[in-house]
Amino acid sequence: MPSPVDPSCTDAVGLPPGASLAIVGNAPGTGEAGPAIDAAACVVRFNNAAGFGGRTGRRVTHLALVNRGGQTREWLEDRHFLERPVVRDAEAFILPFPMLPAEQNVPDPICWTREILALLRPLGRPVHILSEALHARAHDELAGPTAERPNPSTGFLVSLALLSGRPWDGQAAEAYGFGFEGWPGHPWAAERGWFAAAEAAGRLRLHPLRG
Repeated sequence: MPSPVDPSCTDAVGLPPGASLAIVGNAPGTGEAGPAIDAAACVVRFNNAAGFGGRTGRRVTHLALVNRGGQTREWLEDRHFLERPVVRDAEAFILPFPMLPAEQNVPDPICWTREILALLRPLGRPVHILSEALHARAHDELAGPTAERPNPSTGFLVSLALLSGRPWDGQAAEAYGFGFEGWPGHPWAAERGWFAAAEAAGRLRLHPLRG
């Protein structure tokens, strides 16, 4: 099984490898972390980016947008989606799931990659789609004692890709707003353990939630 902080496995998302990095999750209790987050050279946020423009700061270089499921469908139906401040300000986008072949996306579509790519195209900004290889690695990292395949969260997938693209001896990424809870289908305990291992290895610093 690969190490959770092994820099030899990369899934580039276009960040300068040695730049300071803030990864900003959406859990409540982040606190007033805005100045520290905005001081990073690269700021990666997720989906609706709770706290953006307020307590978690006003900068975003990369916005990760889930490209499967009901949340994506809601965005596609929102005529003003591209006017949202976090979307407008993002310099690039990350889609965490590979595009499903059309024949696997019927009769009830779950993958909206083609549609969200078309939606974002007028902005003319880079869009990075995480690979099947990255997903296979994520499954290996989170696999437990059972034969069940884990279903990694968007936050975990993107964080894995981000750390994989950073030099081993570089500065630690700063992770804010990760509560490791939510939809019960994600392996939260395993993801928390991966973050703890990455922190112990000096690859990131996980800022605790408040309250």
